[in-house]
Amino acid sequence: MIGFIVVFIETMLGVILGGVAGYFGKWIDNLIMRIVDIFNCIPSTPLIIILGAVMDGLRVDPQIRMIYLMLVLGILGWPGVARMVRGQILSLREQEFMVATEATGLPVERRIFRHLVPNVIPQLVVICTMSLGGVILTESTLSFLGLGVKFPFASWGNIINAVSNVHVMTNYWFVWIPAGMCILITVLGFNFIGDGLRDAFDPKMKR
Repeated sequence: MIGFIVVFIETMLGVILGGVAGYFGKWIDNLIMRIVDIFNCIPSTPLIIILGAVMDGLRVDPQIRMIYLMLVLGILGWPGVARMVRGQILSLREQEFMVATEATGLPVERRIFRHLVPNVIPQLVVICTMSLGGVILTESTLSFLGLGVKFPFASWGNIINAVSNVHVMTNYWFVWIPAGMCILITVLGFNFIGDGLRDAFDPKMKR
């Protein structure tokens, strides 16, 4: 659930800001790209660990904590999507169909989100599928460290967190090994789906 919601937040922010930057260009493009550069310079893992420790100190409710975690991961992850959308739109906005939309007097938001963004969806689907596995790994790592999802909510990461000593690791392997295998299979599966979609949308692979 966290993986899908985080990817949704990343995609929404990335499509909106990347679409605006690619279509308008000039100072708007420069401003949004500088914001992207700033976000790319933020050390996301230490920041998330610090926020998790702060929420531990404040004893934040587990459900609210999970919402904060999804928001932080989504807000930190949108720059990659925005760069991809911007690059695609820069190459598409000079095409003949865009000249036709200007000639017919369509409003700017309709040109961007009705005619430009749908042409970016194949690449968008691929990047979202690939990033989903990364989000699952990040959430599992944070939960394993005790900084992510908390009881009573279940996470593969906080299930593995129960392995606190050699006795538990050797005598209760049926608890943590299935959780680890679930993480491995899920992330590997989404990566395979992303690779398959990338090949399916690549015209050179259709020879």
